[in-house]
Amino acid sequence: MQTTLADFIKGTPEGEEAEAILRACVHCGFCTATCPTYQLLGDELDGPRGRIYLIKQVLEGAPVTASTQLHLDRCLTCRSCESTCPSGVQYGRLADIGRKVVEQRVPRRLPERIKRYVLKQALPRQWLFNPALRVGQALRPLLPGAVQDKLPPRRAASVWPARAHPRTMLVLDGCVQPGLAPNINAAAARVFDTLGVQLLAAPAAGCCGALRFHLNDQAAALDDMRRNIDAWWPLLGRAEAIVMTASGCGVTVKEYGHLLAHDAAYAGKAARISAMTRDLSEVLPEFEAELARRVQARRGAGAAAEPVAWHPPCTLQHGQQIRGKVERLLRAIGVEVRLCRDAHLCCGSAGTYSLLQPELARQLRERKLAALAETGAARIVSANIGCLNHLQSGTATPVEHWIELVDRALHAGPGG
Repeated sequence: MQTTLADFIKGTPEGEEAEAILRACVHCGFCTATCPTYQLLGDELDGPRGRIYLIKQVLEGAPVTASTQLHLDRCLTCRSCESTCPSGVQYGRLADIGRKVVEQRVPRRLPERIKRYVLKQALPRQWLFNPALRVGQALRPLLPGAVQDKLPPRRAASVWPARAHPRTMLVLDGCVQPGLAPNINAAAARVFDTLGVQLLAAPAAGCCGALRFHLNDQAAALDDMRRNIDAWWPLLGRAEAIVMTASGCGVTVKEYGHLLAHDAAYAGKAARISAMTRDLSEVLPEFEAELARRVQARRGAGAAAEPVAWHPPCTLQHGQQIRGKVERLLRAIGVEVRLCRDAHLCCGSAGTYSLLQPELARQLRERKLAALAETGAARIVSANIGCLNHLQSGTATPVEHWIELVDRALHAGPGG
């Protein structure tokens, strides 16, 4: 795609990156076939190719309008288009660059500004989010249905193992996951403890930065990333990896090296952090045989677990390009894993998207839940807190992280 950047961005790192991405696009339109919002709305400007044209115009200095902003806001950044694109267009990065410019040029209405301010200030801070969540959960029956959807019942965590092991890995607590689903990291720690690995959380580490970054407060997001790097850095000498139990965090931390490449003080450290970061499903295959042996011993020979429907988050299958690993691991421990139709499509969670674009998010959730119900499975498992919470708000079918399933299989009694 021939591009002539405007002076305001020409020669900058973001401008050079955007120009390279734009020039890779050959207008083929394959991406529209796998774009969830294009499927719902049928508008070229609500598909990747149309949004690429809009961003190109913005970066070339054309007037930026509220309509431009709307079409970019409707994008889930699910990156399904990246998996489809034969030219390797890095649409997600281009969208971040374009949105940042549009945010600076188009004033939002006051209610929208307030909502976005609250989200980017409250959600990344556990000390603000967790108390607010507890109050909301206590008052849940009195609240409107749309608010109740976002407030799952309070959940307890299993005991975090206290044993030390020669092998050590770090884990990120993140921002909303400890409050919404505190058992996820505890379950991961219990599984690793059984396998002779100690999982440690650095107390000073918090939000990965994705939330603010995708709300166009990129400077604050980079500060979140630097804080995490500082928290992990003293612990890297004894840690084999940084394990991510939320795929949304994982895809972001793996990009620290790129996002901080022009920060002289952090570039090298960020690159090392990204290189050490692994999704849970990338680490546990090393222990597949041992897990299978232990689970079989617990359950008894020939016993099988209930079938589950696997929902692969976009941040796992498109953002990190990880496919098949969770399914293989669960099947190795005797779980029947069923994949639904259109498994490549987003469920509509997408970070804060379900709060900012509730109607589109609801439609996508209903489509996804209908497809998952067709599998006949009595339980849904996924790998990202946003997907788990969003899907559970629309169904009575239990929805949980797949590591919680592994934890129960390891620690249940025979036949359990």
